[in-house]
Amino acid sequence: MPRRVIVTFGMAFPFGLFAVGPVEPELDFDRSTKDRPVQARDKETDQLVWKVEVMDADPDVKKADRSITIKLLAAVQPVLPPPLPGLPFTPIELENLSAAPWVDTRQCAAPEQGRGHRCRARQGWSFRASGVKAPKNMPGSAAAEKAA
Repeated sequence: MPRRVIVTFGMAFPFGLFAVGPVEPELDFDRSTKDRPVQARDKETDQLVWKVEVMDADPDVKKADRSITIKLLAAVQPVLPPPLPGLPFTPIELENLSAAPWVDTRQCAAPEQGRGHRCRARQGWSFRASGVKAPKNMPGSAAAEKAA
């Protein structure tokens, strides 16, 4: 079983996704210095790693899980689609999306004297994609206008 699983965009984000920041290079913290930043490369593909902060439009997603960072693997910096008039964020769709599970143990506490170990670990997902594009059926998008 591969560590990363290919998923459809609609399966992962059925209510859509909004970019809330620009696409930026992901820095390799081990190789970067204060004076010389080095962009990260994916260990499996050797592609440059970019990142974009996004917001999940699912109304049932917990507030703490609504905003996440998506990693984009591409030789050149991916470009966000143009924003739509009247919207504060840019609706996007991710291309060639994959997901990898991980366990978030940040809420785990060390064992207290005389008490058992308390842990509120939960499962999270790390998403990667090869690019971004405008959603097909978003009102005001070229695809929606073409269909009308």
